[in-house]
Amino acid sequence: MDEADGPNGLDQVRALLAGGQQPPYGRKMGVSLVEAGPGHAVFEGTPDDSCLNPMGTVHGGYAAAMLDSACGIATHTGLKAGQAYTTLELKTSFLRPLTPHSGTVRAVGRLISITRRAAFAEASLHDGAGRLCATATSTLLVFDAHQTTKTQ
Repeated sequence: MDEADGPNGLDQVRALLAGGQQPPYGRKMGVSLVEAGPGHAVFEGTPDDSCLNPMGTVHGGYAAAMLDSACGIATHTGLKAGQAYTTLELKTSFLRPLTPHSGTVRAVGRLISITRRAAFAEASLHDGAGRLCATATSTLLVFDAHQTTKTQ
């Protein structure tokens, strides 16, 4: 690791977990990163009535956000020092509805491939009973983190 560039992605994620830190989005949604390793990330959340759509099921955005986070952090663990990423595409398949009775849902992300410019990840979402509820595949753009400060 080049000390001038700071820690790599895996070290950054491990530091978040060790410090018990969660991003503001996670706190707002009640979703937490609970596990991470090389090319791997797990988020958990328990949807409640605040997540419901007009049909009485959990809004698909809740599941999609968890899947996007799982794909993103799985990718983050593969970044070199000084790199960043953003989601270019997220394809989500909803297989079973979530409800306030789904219990704690778990999104597991896996990094499939990462290069200097792109990453590919996938994730699955299971309800509290272990039933598969949704899946996602993601394409992510990898870039020099210093680019974000140069363009602002």
